[in-house]
Amino acid sequence: MSETWKPERGVQIVAGTPPGGGLDRVARALAKTMTEAHLLDVAVEVVNVPGDGARRAWTHFVDKHPGDGHVIAISSPNLTSDYLVGISDFEHSRYTPIATLVTEYIAFAVRADSALKTGTDLLGRLRYEAAAVKVALSTALGNPNHIALAKLTKQVGGDVNAPAIRVFDTALDAVADVVAGHSDVCAVTAASVMAEMSAGRVRVLAVSAPARLSGPFTGTPTWNEQAIDCVIGAWRGVTGPAGITPAQVRFWESVIKAATEQKFWQEELIRLSWSPMVRDGAALRSYLDQERDEFVAVLGELGFSTHR
Repeated sequence: MSETWKPERGVQIVAGTPPGGGLDRVARALAKTMTEAHLLDVAVEVVNVPGDGARRAWTHFVDKHPGDGHVIAISSPNLTSDYLVGISDFEHSRYTPIATLVTEYIAFAVRADSALKTGTDLLGRLRYEAAAVKVALSTALGNPNHIALAKLTKQVGGDVNAPAIRVFDTALDAVADVVAGHSDVCAVTAASVMAEMSAGRVRVLAVSAPARLSGPFTGTPTWNEQAIDCVIGAWRGVTGPAGITPAQVRFWESVIKAATEQKFWQEELIRLSWSPMVRDGAALRSYLDQERDEFVAVLGELGFSTHR
């Protein structure tokens, strides 16, 4: 009979962004779902450890709990992209990936009074005067948000290294930078612009989704609709510390699968325009390997020197 495990004390879900940030939203939705559905017999706490583009959460918290199944963290493609471009010295293999949960597609938003009225307007600027375009994004160069921008710039014949990039630790700060008039456009996960979009302070020019998103984005075109091939998202998942046991991994796989089937979680998918992406086990490992290979290729094409 296989070894079993369950938490003996409260569990912590670590988010590398402040309350309200992208990783935090997922952590809190997951915590609330598990609590309301009574999927755990212990308390669930969300621990925010922002800083260093979400890398501080791993180095200052997760690294201090090797082999501890009571600690899980919200992960993203940045663990791969940060390593490949040399921003960090660690990637997924340093920890224990457990599952992916959702994909968030990238929204390109401008201030409500911006002269950029459509995606076509932005493409024209990126083609003819890319150096004059200031772009706010989070949380690091080389991540899916930055790759999405580079894809646009490259396809219209602009210099992918020309736009002035302003990098923030959380997408909310990147959006605020646009509202304040410091950046022309932000490239952030769609849910991150919803509050300012609802308040009428920003407009979304396009999203990097394969089809139009639901909710407030039903009127927002995709880049595909504007004759640009730019379908890319940033997934959010759950990763444990190094050294947790197979039994601990199996426990969390089971709980996460159950959580994603709950009504509250399904409601959050709709409310935050998240796309479901539940993978674990061999399928997850294969996906991470494939994504890494794709990142090496695309970052190389875009002029980044990748750390293999």
